[in-house]
Amino acid sequence: MELKDAFEFASYVVTVVALPFAVWVFLVEQRKERENEEEEAYQHLSDAYNDFLRIVLDNADLQLRTNTALPNPTPEQNERMLVIFDMLMSLFERAYLVAYKDDMSPTEQRRWNSWDDYMREWCRRDDFYNTLPTLLRGEDAAFQNYLRRVAQEERGSPILTP
Repeated sequence: MELKDAFEFASYVVTVVALPFAVWVFLVEQRKERENEEEEAYQHLSDAYNDFLRIVLDNADLQLRTNTALPNPTPEQNERMLVIFDMLMSLFERAYLVAYKDDMSPTEQRRWNSWDDYMREWCRRDDFYNTLPTLLRGEDAAFQNYLRRVAQEERGSPILTP
């Protein structure tokens, strides 16, 4: 076999075997990188929710982790509660924009289910639910629709607009 023939054969091997293999390796690495980025984004959101829960704990007098609203809150307690609910709404919207898709993989769905559970839990609270019309003003339209649907499913009645 001549050297020219050997090079020609080697080029065929590269074209038929090595090049498709290199493309496959590249695509696998791209997918892993995308999954790592999605996991990192989810972790940032999870950390932000944990930070939010520290604020809730620092304001234990508002009883935000109980199932019922605080009876007869003072004006100062109402103000703090509204600020905390604003923070929560911002966090929910960010989670929706980062993590929600109409068509999710099982991993994406598992991650999103945590946020859906949080939203449902908060929508069951009278004080949060009653504040939703004000809290939803100016938020992303798709997020507003999603949270309204969640609230209606949890409460059995639509949110009234102000």
